[in-house]
Amino acid sequence: MKSGNVVLAVFGAICRVVVAILAIFVIYRGAMACYDYGYRIFTEPAVSSGDGRTVTVAVTESMSPSDIGKLFESKGLVRDARLFTLQYYLSEFKADVKPGIFELSTSMTAEEMMEAMTVTSEEESGSGTNAGGTGTSGEGTEGVTE
Repeated sequence: MKSGNVVLAVFGAICRVVVAILAIFVIYRGAMACYDYGYRIFTEPAVSSGDGRTVTVAVTESMSPSDIGKLFESKGLVRDARLFTLQYYLSEFKADVKPGIFELSTSMTAEEMMEAMTVTSEEESGSGTNAGGTGTSGEGTEGVTE
């Protein structure tokens, strides 16, 4: 075997090892980023602790969850609009969130904000407000008897 062929074989083996190491590194970093983001979906703390700052926001019927997340991020209610959007889709409140004007606090978690944006039948009839929300959805509905 010629010495040139041996050098090429060794160089090829080294290149394959380097590519494999780089691939493992990229996969590892990607997996860690995905895990971190997934973990934050369920454990993201409020923006501030204590009483926080109260912010009034208007959510319209035409706003998508992504638009609401961007609004909340611009008002300082959440750190990441995309994370809020994922939290919305995975929330038990997604079917109950209604448009309206709400008073939310920076000390509320995303789930607490979504809960405050839900309008129960009692609130729709005008006899109560939600924790953190004004409960004004601008829609008149009939009361529900139990």
